[in-house]
Amino acid sequence: MENVKDTIANLPKDDGWNAGYPLYQYQGFWCSPNFIEDIILSQEGFKAEPTDIFVCSAPKSGTTWLKALTFAIVTRTRYDTSTSPLLSKVSHDCIPTLSNSGKKLDICEPGLPLISTHTPYHALPKSVLNSDCKPSELPTKNHLSLEKAFDLFCEGKSFYGPYLDHVLGFWKASQEKPHKVLFLKYEEMMKDTEPYVKKLAEFMGYRPISREEGEAGAVQEIVRLCSFENPSNLDVNKTGVKQQRKAKVENNFYFRKGKVGDWKNYLTTEMEERLDKLMDQTFAGTGN
Repeated sequence: MENVKDTIANLPKDDGWNAGYPLYQYQGFWCSPNFIEDIILSQEGFKAEPTDIFVCSAPKSGTTWLKALTFAIVTRTRYDTSTSPLLSKVSHDCIPTLSNSGKKLDICEPGLPLISTHTPYHALPKSVLNSDCKPSELPTKNHLSLEKAFDLFCEGKSFYGPYLDHVLGFWKASQEKPHKVLFLKYEEMMKDTEPYVKKLAEFMGYRPISREEGEAGAVQEIVRLCSFENPSNLDVNKTGVKQQRKAKVENNFYFRKGKVGDWKNYLTTEMEERLDKLMDQTFAGTGN
């Protein structure tokens, strides 16, 4: 552990979104020291199984929804929409995370192959990159002004940033290993969710949606259970609290509006142009 702390102490350091909590640059990405510790420990100690399914995303890019969808699909024979744990827990509490996996190697629950992480693709443990387990990626509280936070974002100094590099890493992996990495786009999933529920079930290899299930409305029930309006209006997500390391996070923090294009209500034209230019530079030659 001391070696890990020494490693972190010698990394490049700069201000992040949270005042008083600097970020450190590790393997090309800016993270908090706690997250870097998790990454290093998991790289050294985590052993992936071929049946593991990793739910990967950058923070605040649809993670809560993707976790709910994958959990509902995998457990649909264990629970129905009236008994699902998603009705009494935030989806982050339904799926174990890769955090602290260096201390606890077997983090999967029996019969639940899902593991979540914000870790960039190339920083995942080698046992994940070299095994047959399947990662799926979904791209899309501080005291800073929006302008300052936006500047830091464009400089890559946000959690697990640069964000666009985070997305690009998983996109490239999905092109090189389409049987192992499923790359999902939030906007497309929001536009028409049902085909993606079927696609996720098939990709995860966890009982693809059968014709009988489809005719019985199983897909629509999963979409309804996980839709933004349903979980965000549950009491557990309005008033519940999640313990996250030494801090407590209110569950409603995980829910914003969930609306595609809502950025237009916050970003100026100059910000939009700067972000478009940055995206063009990052994704040049990818067709995205």
